[in-house]
Amino acid sequence: MSESLIRLENVVKEFGGKRILNSINLTVRDKEFLTLLGPSGCGKTTTLRIIGGFETPDEGVVYFDDQNYNRVPAYRRRVNTIFQKYALFTHLNVFENIAFGLRIKKVPEHEIKKRVSQMLDLVNLSGYEQRTVTRLSGGEQQRVAIARAVINHPQVLLLDEPLGALDLKLRKEMQVELKAIQKQLGITFIYVTHDQEEALTMSDKIVVMNKGDILQCGNPTDIYNEPQNAFVADFIGESNILSGIMNRDLVATFAGRTFECSDAGFLPDEAVDVVIRPEDLKIVGGDSAQLQGVVRSIVFKGVHYEMMVETPTFTFMVHSTLCEPVGASVGLYVQPYDIHIMHRQQGGV
Repeated sequence: MSESLIRLENVVKEFGGKRILNSINLTVRDKEFLTLLGPSGCGKTTTLRIIGGFETPDEGVVYFDDQNYNRVPAYRRRVNTIFQKYALFTHLNVFENIAFGLRIKKVPEHEIKKRVSQMLDLVNLSGYEQRTVTRLSGGEQQRVAIARAVINHPQVLLLDEPLGALDLKLRKEMQVELKAIQKQLGITFIYVTHDQEEALTMSDKIVVMNKGDILQCGNPTDIYNEPQNAFVADFIGESNILSGIMNRDLVATFAGRTFECSDAGFLPDEAVDVVIRPEDLKIVGGDSAQLQGVVRSIVFKGVHYEMMVETPTFTFMVHSTLCEPVGASVGLYVQPYDIHIMHRQQGGV
């Protein structure tokens, strides 16, 4: 990955006396697809707006290429933004919507035609030039918005939940297309969403936020497999989160018994949070079972069954391609490396 393009250092933002960002630090690399992920009100859109120049930090500095950009207005930054509402010009056809930014810059007509044609090819809308945007589907309107945003060759494209208005099938299709467009253009995408699947599907790097703080930053595999706290584990995918005790390195007690694990570096007998993904729990029989429970409910999810298995101390969510009937007594087994131990999070998940 290329060198740092954008850095936020100790950035604080307040609105009406309420702190929205708590001295956050973030690095965005050139040509990176970075996603700001978190629940509503976590500060992700405010972070995006500060990067775009629509808001100014109350404290801290925003750097572009190591230059302080705090007082550089939005129109002087090589940044374009796509919002959930695409704000297309309904009185203009597809061609003129895409060409709008070039006409403002008084680009020659032959150059406008060439570049609009290239953008139409990029977003698979060749032949749509004369259509009014009101006759386009939601997915087609989004493609027009993308083409209009990137035709001026921005260094960074900011996307604030741009797929939120689309239906599930189209949203999944556009996730793949957006990632392909980003790779083909070779520009930096900074994407805001509360949808974990979007983040995992498209991102080179995910930044998980909550209550104005960055809780974890890493690639999708690390974020999913090695969450740093219970909030991240709960927000990214399904999780069983239990209270436990880290007896010593590689040994933890939870759910009424002691397990081997692969974590170390905790205090002796430290209170911890234990995370086990539902797909990492195996239904077994005989002596290999670590826990015994009863199947209380079953939901078919398409590629697997989701079973709630009640043990004496905890009810586990289990994902399996094999289904046990409600009321069946089953054994559960988990590998040591699938038990994730983390420092206790104050206040719960």
